[in-house]
Amino acid sequence: MTASQDACLNRITQPSNASAAAVIKAFAGIPALLERTPGLVARGRFLDCECRLGPMDHPFHVSIRAGRIADLAPAPALMRSWRFSYCASTAAWTEYWQGVPKPGWHDLLALTKRGEAVLEGDLHPFMAHLQYFKDLLALPRHQFAAVPS
Repeated sequence: MTASQDACLNRITQPSNASAAAVIKAFAGIPALLERTPGLVARGRFLDCECRLGPMDHPFHVSIRAGRIADLAPAPALMRSWRFSYCASTAAWTEYWQGVPKPGWHDLLALTKRGEAVLEGDLHPFMAHLQYFKDLLALPRHQFAAVPS
């Protein structure tokens, strides 16, 4: 664990209404949701990267090729490299995926500012395709918000 993740973990809010298992399940479903969103795939058509995304305690290694998720594997995978990592607390994903998230919980960068998420590594692919990642990571919002807590 990096120093920035360790510092962030000391400030993280505890999960409120959703279990870590529900967040992990929602992340595992993102590739299928992406395939049903051709406009988002088209937006990411110039993106090829390896990254780490998900909850801090159970991130996923994600391989993106031409805007599609080619592989999504639970971490840790030994000797697997990534260009950047965006991991947030279970509480952050739970709030971010609400139908209408509260102010401060509505945006990936707002979550980092709150200390609920950590963004690290080579930020170029993340920032160059910021709207793609915002929309990609918001895909579970409608399904997650519909699940009773």
